[in-house]
Amino acid sequence: MTTSGNALDHIRDQILSDPGSILEDRALMKALITADSRALGENVVDLRGVAMNRLEARYERLEDTHRSVIAAAYENLAGMGQVNRAVLALLEPLDFQEFLASLKNEIVGILKVDNLRLCLESNSAGHPVQEHLSKEFGGVLGIYGPGSIDEYLTDGRNMTSRVVTLRQVSQPSETLYGQYAAWVQSEALLKLDLGPTNLPGMLALGSEDPHQFGPKQGTDLLTFFAGALERVLQRWLR
Repeated sequence: MTTSGNALDHIRDQILSDPGSILEDRALMKALITADSRALGENVVDLRGVAMNRLEARYERLEDTHRSVIAAAYENLAGMGQVNRAVLALLEPLDFQEFLASLKNEIVGILKVDNLRLCLESNSAGHPVQEHLSKEFGGVLGIYGPGSIDEYLTDGRNMTSRVVTLRQVSQPSETLYGQYAAWVQSEALLKLDLGPTNLPGMLALGSEDPHQFGPKQGTDLLTFFAGALERVLQRWLR
């Protein structure tokens, strides 16, 4: 009994010396409130306890929301950093061949995608010279007939194509992704306006991760990247 009494006195002295530590300990406060409710008996409703339970539940919901907002903010900052680095990489090449090499190597790494294809429409698509260009630039460049890009973006439906299309892919296009088509499970498609004297273009970003691109994701950063890419391409296609 003496040992128990000494321990209780010690705990009491600690509480009196720093009562704030008790109030900040959620688990301890919950245990004290529960013990107090049991002492009141089954036929007595402790409104204070009910209010505390509701406040605790509300606090937990606010904590979850706070964590979600912080996570979204960090994700947005990371995405913004990626796009900024990618835009700077677009501005570095001094000729078109170097530009395409940068797309295939540096841009793919910065944007963390598994495959990239720059698609340009041309009235001479299928011509041996165009096919030679595609092979020469390592498959990063594809030449297609007029209207091909809108048809792919809309899946052939009668609708207006968007600047950025994010979607999962069940049957990847071999015409677009070539030998990598079997691994592409989601894609980001950036439609490019290359000026009044050029047919439109498209940048296709393919990923093996089915969740990397989806229709519920934001498109602001990719829209900005598409705008930067349009301006760079117009410089090469004059």
